[in-house]
Amino acid sequence: MKTYIPHKFEVNINDKCIKCLVCVKQCSFSALSFDEDDATIYPDNNKCVACHRCTTLCPTKSINIVKNPIVYHPNEYWKANVIEDIYKQAETGGILLSGTGNDKDYPVYFDRILLDASQVTNPSIDPLREPMELRTYLGKKSDRLQFKENKKSTTTIKTKSEPQVKLETPIMFAAMSLGAISYNAHQALARTAEEHGTLYNTGEGGLHKSLYKYGKNTIVQVASGRYGVHHEYLNAGSVVEIKIGQGAKPGIGGHLPGEKINAEISQTRMIPEGTDALSPAPHHDIYSIEDLAQLVYAIKEATFYKKLVSVKIAAVHNVAAIASGIARAGADIVTIDGFRGGTGAAPTVIRDNVGIPIEMAIAAVDDRLRKESIRNNVSLVASGGIRNSVDVVKAIALGADAVYIGTSALISIGCTMCQKCYTGKCAWGIATTNPQLAKRLNPEIAYKRLSNLLRAWSLEIKEILGAMGLNAIESLKSNRLRLRGVGLSAEELKILGIKQAGG
Repeated sequence: MKTYIPHKFEVNINDKCIKCLVCVKQCSFSALSFDEDDATIYPDNNKCVACHRCTTLCPTKSINIVKNPIVYHPNEYWKANVIEDIYKQAETGGILLSGTGNDKDYPVYFDRILLDASQVTNPSIDPLREPMELRTYLGKKSDRLQFKENKKSTTTIKTKSEPQVKLETPIMFAAMSLGAISYNAHQALARTAEEHGTLYNTGEGGLHKSLYKYGKNTIVQVASGRYGVHHEYLNAGSVVEIKIGQGAKPGIGGHLPGEKINAEISQTRMIPEGTDALSPAPHHDIYSIEDLAQLVYAIKEATFYKKLVSVKIAAVHNVAAIASGIARAGADIVTIDGFRGGTGAAPTVIRDNVGIPIEMAIAAVDDRLRKESIRNNVSLVASGGIRNSVDVVKAIALGADAVYIGTSALISIGCTMCQKCYTGKCAWGIATTNPQLAKRLNPEIAYKRLSNLLRAWSLEIKEILGAMGLNAIESLKSNRLRLRGVGLSAEELKILGIKQAGG
């Protein structure tokens, strides 16, 4: 069938090209080819996804990729992307898929929140010369402490504490399964988490045998498909996370195409090689908070009450009530994933239209749990669209104990957001299991880049805390008095629990 869809990008090659064919060999989408008869490299613009692999590696910088300047009749309702989506579905009869997160022009509330700073009466702190504490603990906290006096006039704490997981920085790596991303990427995430005293999440694809040694810094996930879940796996990490939903596709299950299920993924996920890994939308043993409580305690039994249990949900309209139920079901951590959360593949219509921003969700949940006097029962983790250290600080001030980063972590190791993760042709070796492509991601270099990212963000967080006159990240938690809104409505300010700037 003839396509009516114009190409999105144009590849321009100038006369500096030396015909080294690096670009041809590196293009995983076959958008470039070499004609030996006339010794010319020809682009196929219909296949270009603007992954920038060719432009980055071209030794003479002779390649430039530009957006196709094709013009539709101006129409604010029937925009170009709407027309082209109709073309695609008229030609395929299928659901449109997208990778990464929601790219629609919804308000970014992080960008409309300003931080307070200290001046005279509450002086600022210099993090270069004074101690600054980023350490935080995940898990249930006691409402009060009881002490016992000894004969030697010393006191000891009588209160029995629940298991806690220590984070040296409040930044963790989000759930990205082996298969959705390459083994080299997983290895780099695990090594970085170990070095920085934080955690990385296996996602719903099980844990590779060679990565069990990073168990102290690992969150293992139990999703609806139960892929790779067994007793040894549950006891391998520090936290077991029950994935109910994710921000990029609330109410939708997972799908890893059979093309990505090679021998390594097959062994880890415990499914036949070459078969599609389809996760159902619901857990078929969870249809109520009571059912969830049974699974929480089953996991605690299986892990001898030594592991924290987290429950991950998507940020949706009634998220506060849902989180309250999860806290009462016995979970130690509630993870909330906003609608800008990334994904390897999601129906575009779901990704772009379902869910709510993490800023609204985390504030609403923190407020609800405090009003019900159960905030100490759980830790809150914010996820979905955390882009920089300032977003981390604002998320914690809105009510989070810590945050997950996913897309920003992948960008740090080379992702260019071409949104073609679901094809398995990732030119940078990240979202692929193709061995020829996966080896493009050097795990040593990826580890160093991720480590640099966490170090840089942690240093910036210390600078921000110092400017606010705080010497510990714990002092910022739920401290919405240090936030002010700009350009927000009264209702938005009320939901976020912050005041208008100048007030």
